[in-house]
Amino acid sequence: MLTSLKISNYALIEELYVELDQSFTIITGETGAGKSILLGALGLIIGQRADLSALKDQSKKCIIEAQFNIEKYDLHLLFKQNDWDYDIHTIVRREITPNGKSRAFINDSPVNLSQLKELGDQLIDIHSQHNTLTLNNNLFQLKLIDSLADNKSLLSDYKLAYSTYKSVKKKLYQKEESIVKAKAEENFLQFQFDELDQLKLSSDEDEELEEEQRSLEHMEETKTSMNHALNVLVYQDENAIDLMRLGKSQLSDASKFNKIAEELKERLSSLLIEIQDITSEIESENNNLEYDPDRLEFIRNRLSSIYSIQKKHGVSTNQELIDIKSSIESKLLEISNFDNDIEELKLEVSKIELLLNKYASDLTARRNSAAPILESKVKELLIRLGMKNASLTVKVISNQEFSSSGKEDIQFLFTANKGLEERELSKVASGGELSRLMLAIKSILARKVKMPTIIFDEIDTGVSGEIADKVGDILKLMSKELQVVSITHLPQMAAKGNSHLKVYKEDIDGETRSFIKVLNNEERIEELAKMLSGSKMSVAAIDNAKALLNQ
Repeated sequence: MLTSLKISNYALIEELYVELDQSFTIITGETGAGKSILLGALGLIIGQRADLSALKDQSKKCIIEAQFNIEKYDLHLLFKQNDWDYDIHTIVRREITPNGKSRAFINDSPVNLSQLKELGDQLIDIHSQHNTLTLNNNLFQLKLIDSLADNKSLLSDYKLAYSTYKSVKKKLYQKEESIVKAKAEENFLQFQFDELDQLKLSSDEDEELEEEQRSLEHMEETKTSMNHALNVLVYQDENAIDLMRLGKSQLSDASKFNKIAEELKERLSSLLIEIQDITSEIESENNNLEYDPDRLEFIRNRLSSIYSIQKKHGVSTNQELIDIKSSIESKLLEISNFDNDIEELKLEVSKIELLLNKYASDLTARRNSAAPILESKVKELLIRLGMKNASLTVKVISNQEFSSSGKEDIQFLFTANKGLEERELSKVASGGELSRLMLAIKSILARKVKMPTIIFDEIDTGVSGEIADKVGDILKLMSKELQVVSITHLPQMAAKGNSHLKVYKEDIDGETRSFIKVLNNEERIEELAKMLSGSKMSVAAIDNAKALLNQ
């Protein structure tokens, strides 16, 4: 629950600090005194967007700080998930700087707005006048029935399965879309694959063929050069081998007298052996060289085919072509497996649909059971609120398709008058009737949802006298379950509070400022008397005020 609120430099408030009662607190004040300012400040605490115009002094930052006692509420997991420091006396702070930047803190840990809202939704429910319109919203109506039916756990299981269902359905759709496109290009891919496959490419073939082509094209020059080499080495009168033998002989004579000459002779002997070996290989290679025009033509045609397909695919090597062939083969294999993939996905969808139908069936049953309970309880409360002929019918409308919340929609049909047909809320209910209907619903929910604090902004709009008294009784009863704060202009309502805060404004140093004070018993009597009779209090008004407080 909200234990205290501190506001600095916000709207008409320079500095304000107030402590709140744990049960039922009333806030009163003249129109324009600043009651809406308090709601605006609390809105910032629970994650609403900040507005720079809210700063009273544009040169200073605005600070809103609220302290909550969260001991009785199971929020440990939320704090742990977000890595916040848990404290039963949790402090939430919001700052707005003069440059328009906003910062938020939970127990001095910086948080973003979504995190602030996540916690705020667990701490405060602010019911302003426009919130009554949410009664017309089908999603709100569905959430209301689910709360009454205790569907939180079941709905969580359903939504998890539904999320999986949507994901698998998306995969199936994408796979079906892919197969349409793939089938359209399958023939072309197969043609490309066959074309590459028929070539029977090897990674180094192009380089090897190019080398062989050069050899065949220059066969005559090669043989001529080798013959010249053989002549120089062996066949002419003064050839290299004979000269080396002569040199060896001369060194052999010299080696008898000179050690170095002996070493040189041995070296020359080794060289002579090497030259003779080379000569033998030249002769062998020369004998093997044979010009083959057919082979040359084959190589030229083969290389032409390779070059052509390389150019076609925008590559320059056989290895790249082989990689392309492998990639095409993988795509063709994938296409061939599409049918199997689709069947598997369809089977998975069917399995999830069975689970969803089970969850949806359970949800439908629980919603159908909760609907008449809500109708009965609302009817009972509306009678107490002076609407004895009012009735609410909750229609559970079945759908064929799954939605994020099940297989049905909820529709509220309402009439406030006897003999008139029930119709949608937006078409039959006035503002005052909607306010009382919302109060009845909030009262029912208060027993189901562990909301620490609920704040009503003029929930009594459109009612007076005895009905206002009944509204106050219901809020009083709600305050036994949770902390209730009500902003009101009706003395019958104001008298019901356990504590009473008055918002007022004064002109100080040429500026209008808003203030708030906790009223004691005498001040409450005076405030109620003014609400009954105006600024000029009569003795009768004071007596009536006392009577209201003593009820």
